Amino acid sequence: MNTLEALAWRAEQAGLNAAASPRETLIDGWLLRLSPGAAKRSRCVNALGTTGQLPLDDLLRRCRQSFQQAGLPLILRMTPFSQPAELDDWLAARQWRAFDPADVMVLPTLDAFAAMNPADNADDASVEALSPEVYAAQVGAMRGSSEEEIQGHAARLTSAPVPHQAFCLRDVDAARTPLAYGQIAVDGTIVGLFDILTPPQRRGRGYGRRLCIALLAIARQQGATEAYLQVGADNVPAQRLYSGLGFQTAYRYHYRSDDPKAWS
Repeated sequence: MNTLEALAWRAEQAGLNAAASPRETLIDGWLLRLSPGAAKRSRCVNALGTTGQLPLDDLLRRCRQSFQQAGLPLILRMTPFSQPAELDDWLAARQWRAFDPADVMVLPTLDAFAAMNPADNADDASVEALSPEVYAAQVGAMRGSSEEEIQGHAARLTSAPVPHQAFCLRDVDAARTPLAYGQIAVDGTIVGLFDILTPPQRRGRGYGRRLCIALLAIARQQGATEAYLQVGADNVPAQRLYSGLGFQTAYRYHYRSDDPKAWS
């Protein structure tokens, strides 16, 4: 395993820890996450491994029962680490639709951010820490999320085994206008960047980049030496932003489901 492959595996494990759901269970080696909300990673199956005790048809039937009881469509998250190795092809042959591909990008070193002071990132904006509840409410309002989705988001942030730290880049004007939002989750020496969002009317002005630089500097101060993030495969502006910070694509994942409610 080369350095990038090793970092990719660490990023996958850290991402699973950071996105832990208040409602989850294991079935024959597969991790089921059953929390409502907009984030599919908190309401899907991660096929981490299998003991081989259940045939795939039976395993999927058990998974479907759990998702039906939770009022959720059955979704599987497919990565290069999914087991068994032929699972993606097996599902495709049974007409399970693939959707929402995303790239996991990694940054092998945070040395460039070691000497940075997040407070010095800009003289016309400042970084403010937010509680999970406030962050979920403000970001949910910007996304048009339902109250249930907002509450589920806040619950995931507060219950995750890896603490999430939420921040907002604000204008220094009297209104303290939000310019960008984001989170970090430091897991040992690796940090994940999550939900880097800029209000639509503020996009294209570099606020997302400025917040990312501040967040990476904060994470470096807290002992992180590497970073990862997940970004939609078709999100070209975000891909360009992260590449400009030194991130490189480690692997791509996607979701599969046979339930139209999963992708509609």
